[in-house]
Amino acid sequence: MKKIYLLVLCFGLAASTAFAGNPDRQGEAGAAQLLMNPWAPSAGLHTLNTSSIMGVEAMRLNPAGVSRMQGTEVRLGYANYLQGTGVSMQSIGVASASGKGGAIGFSIMSLDFGDVPVTTTALPEGTGALLNISFINIGLTYSYTFEEAVSVGVTLRGVSEGTSDVTAFGFAVDAGVQYVTGEADEFKFGISLRNIGSKLSYGGQGLTVSAQTTETNYDRALAERSAAFEMPSLLNIGVSYDLLAGKADQRVTLIGNFTANSFGRDQVGFAAEYAFREQFMARFGYRSDIEQSELTEVPLYDGLSAGASIRVPFKKGDRSRSVSIDYAWRNTRIFNGTHNIGIGVSI
Repeated sequence: MKKIYLLVLCFGLAASTAFAGNPDRQGEAGAAQLLMNPWAPSAGLHTLNTSSIMGVEAMRLNPAGVSRMQGTEVRLGYANYLQGTGVSMQSIGVASASGKGGAIGFSIMSLDFGDVPVTTTALPEGTGALLNISFINIGLTYSYTFEEAVSVGVTLRGVSEGTSDVTAFGFAVDAGVQYVTGEADEFKFGISLRNIGSKLSYGGQGLTVSAQTTETNYDRALAERSAAFEMPSLLNIGVSYDLLAGKADQRVTLIGNFTANSFGRDQVGFAAEYAFREQFMARFGYRSDIEQSELTEVPLYDGLSAGASIRVPFKKGDRSRSVSIDYAWRNTRIFNGTHNIGIGVSI
């Protein structure tokens, strides 16, 4: 009965969010770093594996998948974001299962904008100093898998962005559920709500201006107030099915996913993953807009994605302990796409 109640609750939350969009609010969200995926395996699937993702990666897409893993997993990720911009992503994540159905995880992701010169109206070519830009988010996840093959998870994330004299900080919550069924757990269903949180607003010395007031002829420091902006909240609903061949040495997973964006166009996508002995994996995905309204923001990622992984077990026949190397590429509407690489260790 527990899994029925959980699924009903998740469907109710999904329905309330899916129809909560307002065209007048499109493009008004900030904290776009929360929409970036630093992990190569799921990036190769265009971040469509809401239903089947597990381990460290699940902390970004669907926290319910964290407890689907065994043992402890550590991942390092790097991404050349929008090749040609000089922006990169770095990430590290650790997740550990308790063996009693529960699991906890911790992740950090940051952005590097390269060398950005400081310019002023008096020195438009630069002052010689470099701008110190810091975009970082830290997540803490708890996930639990019930005996009925239903898992749930919650991630609390702190979001910080700004420069040396202007900053913004807020909290966001991700929540998700996964349901697995079938003789070999081949059918999976998942729902996740992401980036539900407080509004952010910038503040700091950088918003202070010097101006003369009407009461005195002296210049006074006046603090400007920044308008608040919301988190880029969204809903994912996904399904997947494993096609097994031979003695489970080969696997083909078919994936479908729907994304309802509160501040952008809704999207639908399809992906597939081929695995040989769970040691070599090849992936591809395709995602596209559902609507073409002029009132909605055009998504950055559209079209194809592809990726591959090589996983080497520490001991022959033991797939739970291994090291993997991952790569992914995603097409973008502007610039030359995003390239992800990563290393994962499971013990």
